[in-house]
Amino acid sequence: MTRPSDPLSRRALLRSAAAIGLIAPLGLGAADAFAQAAPRPDAALKPIRLAWNANAACLAPVPLAVSSGLFFKHGLDVELINFVGSTDQLLEALATGKADAGIGMALRWLKPLEQGFDVKLTGATHGGCLRLLADRNSGITSDILSLKGKTIATPDLGGPDKNFFSLLAQKRGLDPVKDIEWRQYPADLLPLAVQKGEAHALSHSDPLTWHFLKTYPNLFEVATNLTAEYHNRVCCVIGVRGSLLRDDKPAAGALTRALIEAQDLTVQNYRKTAEAYFPYSPKTSVDELVLMLKSHTHDHHPLGNDFKKEIITWVEELKQVGVIKPTTDPVKLRIPTRSGHPFRFDSGH
Repeated sequence: MTRPSDPLSRRALLRSAAAIGLIAPLGLGAADAFAQAAPRPDAALKPIRLAWNANAACLAPVPLAVSSGLFFKHGLDVELINFVGSTDQLLEALATGKADAGIGMALRWLKPLEQGFDVKLTGATHGGCLRLLADRNSGITSDILSLKGKTIATPDLGGPDKNFFSLLAQKRGLDPVKDIEWRQYPADLLPLAVQKGEAHALSHSDPLTWHFLKTYPNLFEVATNLTAEYHNRVCCVIGVRGSLLRDDKPAAGALTRALIEAQDLTVQNYRKTAEAYFPYSPKTSVDELVLMLKSHTHDHHPLGNDFKKEIITWVEELKQVGVIKPTTDPVKLRIPTRSGHPFRFDSGH
């Protein structure tokens, strides 16, 4: 059982998910898992396998939920699975029951969800953590239009950073396909690509982009996924396997509630969260993790109709840059269009 006194890494180190292969239908979905009553303290704990990427600093509230006893408080015995495979493999793991839930970036999950995976979105955790950095001598400025004719290095040509900054460029009047060249490099070699002149800029996520910005004085921040009109938009979302939602709604609700409470605890005490996450990111100091977390919006985790509106907006915007098919109807992705499916959303406390 995951008790408040358990060592942080106990379950996180028990196993890591293997590559699982493709595909099983998975729907984008039932976004209302928050307002169920918490289990009694003497009730048997519900085992939950939660997949997460331990390299993603924005997920620092996950180990906080373990170390602070939030999962135990909500009647859950959570096993953390450090999943380092592709997003499709992660969603496959959820859809086939190899994991019960996971946290990931909406801009990377929505395309597979469009394809029909049996995974449902139950809530959001925060905004922020994607950064676009450029060389100071590249001719690029904070004006996105300055990206015209430039090359951007990215670790994943289908990744959330490319999707977001393509969308931002398109909104500012550029054609992200014709006006910008995107080149793929291993994540840790992105700054080297810029230094060698193979790219003018790089895009990726924290903690690496934060580390790059602090380590390479020739780099500056052009934009993030909190830039301008996106200052209050969700980034990462919670997904649960469809069968869990259908068979055990209280467990899905309890997990969502615990993860949302972990975001609130983070805002109340960034240092406590940074200390909980530090074993997973020893190259970044606790002080740096605190500053990094403060640059995100862990106080922004919309629920109910507000959450559904944000997801639908992402779907419609991703159509504009060719990530989502123009004929895709968000409603057919099984995003509820009214409250009450299948949980009532409220404060959840």
